[in-house]
Amino acid sequence: MIKVKLSSTSRKVCLEELIYVELLRTTDMLSRGIVRVLKEDELSATQYNVLRILRGAPDGLACGEIANRMITRDPDVTRLLDRLEKRTLIERGRDPRDRRTVTAKITREGLKLLARLDEPIVQVHRKQLGHLGDDRLRELAELLLKARKAPLDRS
Repeated sequence: MIKVKLSSTSRKVCLEELIYVELLRTTDMLSRGIVRVLKEDELSATQYNVLRILRGAPDGLACGEIANRMITRDPDVTRLLDRLEKRTLIERGRDPRDRRTVTAKITREGLKLLARLDEPIVQVHRKQLGHLGDDRLRELAELLLKARKAPLDRS
């Protein structure tokens, strides 16, 4: 246990709780840099995430599969896709093999937007994390993967 000072009182917290809070703080701090870049193109982080997912699936994906692959859960993927479609960054249609399934596919305009954002996003990441060096970054990536593979409540 680690003793942590909270205002005028202190209490002992377990190392896992401390790491959890530090991960949240770090995520918030790192997200701000990306949000600044995306804001210039009036794109949210979740919209950007969907576009990146669809860039990796040139034949398109069912809406449910997009939701499964997202970094953060969004309870209303349909509305998120509506906004992207309105901007002609994606297109949706029925799957010819199963008409009940709606698939989304990135458009040429969506690909152009991502291509334009690629370098500024990489620069933000390098500015934020590059000082750690390749070895530490690989180690951090491995630790984070292991943490996610732990038996967690997935609800």
